[in-house]
Amino acid sequence: MKKKVLSLLLSTAMVASLAACGSTGAETTTESGDTTASQSADATTQADTAAADGEYTLETLNIVVDGTLTATVENGQQAFKEQWEKAVSEKLGHPITLNINQLDHSDYAGTVSRLLTTGAPGDADYPDALIMSATMFRQYSQTGLLWDMADAYANAEFQSRVTLPLVNENMKDEEGHLYGFAPTYGNGCVTYVKKSWLDAVGMKAEDIKTFDDYYNMLLAFTNNDPDGDGSNGTYGVIAAGYGKLDEAPYINYMPEFWQGAYPSFYEKDGVWVDGFAEQATIDALTRLAKGYADGVIDPDTEEAGTKQAREKWFSAEQSTSEGVFTYWAGTWLRTLTDNMSKQGVDDELGDDRLVQLAPIQEIKDTWGGYINREAPVWVITDDQDGSNAREQAIFDALLETMLDGDTVQTLWTYGAEDVHWSTHAEEFTTNADDPDKKKDYSYEEGQFHLKQSPNDPNAVWKKNHLDPVLVIAPLTNGFVDSDELVTAGNKFFTENCVDAPQAASCETLTEVNEELVTDKTTLMNQVVTGEKTAEDAIAEYLEKWGDVSAQIVEELNAQ
Repeated sequence: MKKKVLSLLLSTAMVASLAACGSTGAETTTESGDTTASQSADATTQADTAAADGEYTLETLNIVVDGTLTATVENGQQAFKEQWEKAVSEKLGHPITLNINQLDHSDYAGTVSRLLTTGAPGDADYPDALIMSATMFRQYSQTGLLWDMADAYANAEFQSRVTLPLVNENMKDEEGHLYGFAPTYGNGCVTYVKKSWLDAVGMKAEDIKTFDDYYNMLLAFTNNDPDGDGSNGTYGVIAAGYGKLDEAPYINYMPEFWQGAYPSFYEKDGVWVDGFAEQATIDALTRLAKGYADGVIDPDTEEAGTKQAREKWFSAEQSTSEGVFTYWAGTWLRTLTDNMSKQGVDDELGDDRLVQLAPIQEIKDTWGGYINREAPVWVITDDQDGSNAREQAIFDALLETMLDGDTVQTLWTYGAEDVHWSTHAEEFTTNADDPDKKKDYSYEEGQFHLKQSPNDPNAVWKKNHLDPVLVIAPLTNGFVDSDELVTAGNKFFTENCVDAPQAASCETLTEVNEELVTDKTTLMNQVVTGEKTAEDAIAEYLEKWGDVSAQIVEELNAQ
C-alpha cells in the first residue's frame, strides 16, 4: 500500500509542480542566499559519516513552514534564524545552520507534495522537517516518507513538563507509531459580531441562542442599515468559502449554517460514513442557498480567501461590509480588534468592538460546541537507510529544543529578542500622529514585553509560531504576554469547544481526494447560488461517486 500511495502523491505532485512554475510559493532558495550544490555535498558527506560510525552530526537543518511562522522574511525572520542557530548550536555543542523555506499558504499542500515526492534526503531543497495539517499528515503517514518518532518523543527531556499528553498520544496508530509531533493543541474558530451593528439593530449577543435568532440577526444586518449611512449594501456574514471542503474541519468558517453536517468522511457512532451524502448536508446546503437568496451572505464568500474575507470585514468602508465573521479564536480576537482600530472602525468602543457569540443550540445539540481542529504537526522525513541517527539528530535539534521551556521555546513563541520582544527598559508610542488612536507604552528594566512589529510600528507584536496558551509544555522562564483580549478569547473558546472528528485517510481517498473535493465544492457553490437544488446536487454526487464513496467507507471501516 505504501508504494501505491506514494505513487499517487507523486502523480499529484507532478501536476502541482507544473501549476507552480513561476510561483513564489515554490521558491526553495534559502534566506541566507546560500547556493544549493554545497549543501547537497555536505549532506552526502554526513550520510557517509553516519554509515561509517553510526553517528550523525547535523550541520544543516532544512525546514518547510507555512504562515503559522509569523516571523516572516519581512518581519524579523533573519534575527529569529540567527538567534536560533546560536542557542541550538550551544545546546548541541557544534554549529548548525537553519534554512527556512516558507511556502505560500494557498498552495502549501501542493508544493510540499512536489518537494517530498520528486526529491530525496540529501537534496538541497528536500526538507528534513516540515509542518503538516491534520489532513496532510493522515495522507503522508501511510507512505513511508515520515520517521516514526515514538521512541524519541517518549524519551524527550520536555516530557517532564508536558501538561497536555493526550494531544500526541492520540496521534499514535494502533501499533504505537508516532509519525508527527504537535507542540500545541489545535484551536478553532468562534463567531465574532460587531457590537456597533448589534446596538444599531437593537440586539444583544446573549439573545442569539438558536439558528432562527442567528438568521434574524443576519437579516437585520442586511436590511436595517447597521452602519447608519442611510442606504443598503451591507451583508450579514462573510466567510472564506461557503465550506472549506479541502481542509478539516470543513465547516468551521460557517458553523451556524452547517450545524450538524460534516461534508467529508468521518466516524459516526463507531462507523465511518460519507458525511457529504447525508441528509444533514442537504439541509445545510439548503440553508446556505436561502441565505444567499435573501442577501444575508456576502456573495464574495464564494471566491474569497481568508485574507480577502477578513480585510473586507474590518475595512474602513463599512457600507459594503458585514456584521458577522467566524474566524480563529484567541490571538485573532486581538488581531481583528487591532485591524478595526487601524481602519478607524468603531473607535469609540475601543477593545469592546467585538463580541464572541456562544454556539447556537443546534450546534450544541449535534457537536457540543465549536470544533477544536486536530493540531497541525511537525514531521521528520525518513531517509530509509536503516539507521535512526540522522532523524534523531533532527529531533534533538528542532523538536527537543522547541519545548526547552526557556531560550529556544521563547524564540518559537515570541520571536527574536530585542526584535519582537525585550526585557530592557523601553518606551514607545503607536499611532503617534493620530490623537484618537495614540497609545504610549512604558516598561522597566527586566520587565518582559512585546515590541512594535518590525514591519508596522503602529502595531505591537503578538506571537511567532507557538501560542503560549495552546502549547503542551509551558515556558518556565516566566515570560507571559498578559493581553486581556487574547486571554479572554482563549478562555471563551476552550469553554465552548469540542474536538473535531478524526481526519480520514485510506488508499482510495488519497487517490481521488483532489478531484473529489473539486466536484463537491462545485456542487456546493451551484446549490448556494441557486443553479440546482441540494437534493439534485447530492443525487449527482452519488451517481458519479457513489461506488467510490462506498469503497472508501469500506477501507476506513476495515482499518
